[in-house]
Amino acid sequence: LTGAAKLVVVIAIFLLTFYVISQVFEIKMDANLGHIFARSALDAAARSTKPPRYKCGISKACPEKHFAFKMSSGAANVVGPKICVEDNVLMSGVKNNVGRGINMALVNGKTGEPLDTKFFDMWGGDVAPFIEFLKSIQDGTIVLMATYDDGATKLNEEARKLIAELGSTSITNLGFRDNWVFCGGKGIKTKSPFEQHIKNNKDTNKYEGWPEVVEMEGCIPQKQD
Repeated sequence: LTGAAKLVVVIAIFLLTFYVISQVFEIKMDANLGHIFARSALDAAARSTKPPRYKCGISKACPEKHFAFKMSSGAANVVGPKICVEDNVLMSGVKNNVGRGINMALVNGKTGEPLDTKFFDMWGGDVAPFIEFLKSIQDGTIVLMATYDDGATKLNEEARKLIAELGSTSITNLGFRDNWVFCGGKGIKTKSPFEQHIKNNKDTNKYEGWPEVVEMEGCIPQKQD
């Protein structure tokens, strides 16, 4: 009887110990799972409240078969212009590929792939290379232009006509130190809706001798066959 009683006591202690341990383990598991689920809920809430980012940082997503773009003119003669297409910064002061005058980026109208970037000094340079470059642009090419410092002094009637054929309406009025951004295309049949122009006016200029920066964003329709 004594041995049986001891066995019963040992079994009871074992079962009690097992029960206590299992209860503690379950409580810890519940606490850990609760922490995990709470953290997941907070992360999900944070993601849902964070505004989405679209290509080139534009304000809304472009529809299918459109290319996102954003661009800005230069700021006085200090900060160069910036041109971005499909989240690819094509020209900027950081890339060190901008300069005084008219800055240009060419993009394939079907694929959105960059083709070329150049700038032409319209203050102290020669307009002839600019005209030759404009003439060499192939049909179906997207053309983006932005001024920096002065983009108009050396422009002549031929250069302005070639830019107008790309869809620009403001090029005929572009003057000394005006700020201007434009997106058009070679072979375009209508005037481009993508153009911003601010006149150099000493009474309204934001910077001494230069107007404020002009910015523009939008969605360029993909060229169809």
